Amino acid sequence: MSSKLTKRALEESLKRLLLEKPLGKITISDITDDCGISRMTFYYHFQDIYDLVEWSCAEDAARAIAGNKTAETWQTGLLDTFLSLRENKPFIVSIYRDMSREQVERFLVPVVSDLVKDVVDEHAARRSVREQDRDFIARFFAHALIGTVLDWVARDMRDNPQQLVQRIATISDGAIETALDRLEVPGGYVAGSEGNVPEGPLTP
Repeated sequence: MSSKLTKRALEESLKRLLLEKPLGKITISDITDDCGISRMTFYYHFQDIYDLVEWSCAEDAARAIAGNKTAETWQTGLLDTFLSLRENKPFIVSIYRDMSREQVERFLVPVVSDLVKDVVDEHAARRSVREQDRDFIARFFAHALIGTVLDWVARDMRDNPQQLVQRIATISDGAIETALDRLEVPGGYVAGSEGNVPEGPLTP
């Protein structure tokens, strides 16, 4: 069995077990017994159950977002993320209850930042904005999106995902472009053109 298939088998066993008991009461032996994989194999791929949880969440989010990371399609990627979370509700709710918010954010921030960064870079294509400023904008909006997602989970996913995404789109429409305009380097090279944006203090 390939490494990816092994990880998937462990993930599926964990999700099945979460239908029966909370994350804090599941052991590695429970998982390996369920999928017929040895403990040694488990430890070859993951340090502990929380490592498996992080991998699973990151993979699910990446799959939901894949192919929808442009200015035209990011809303579809975000909606698919909400729908994927709701489809895995027992898994997600258990994680939210048993792990700290900081732990959850740690593995969601890179995935969501990747989605936002592609959108930011697309809008920055004809602006002279430095890479570190584009990264900052991406992380800023990623934290806002993740906060919205986690609040939704805390409310037992009662809000309609389509309506949530529409609200997010309404609020964020034009906000990325405004942030890029304010951080543009006066007289700098256009981002993506030949050469680099000159160093200097950040613009206010």
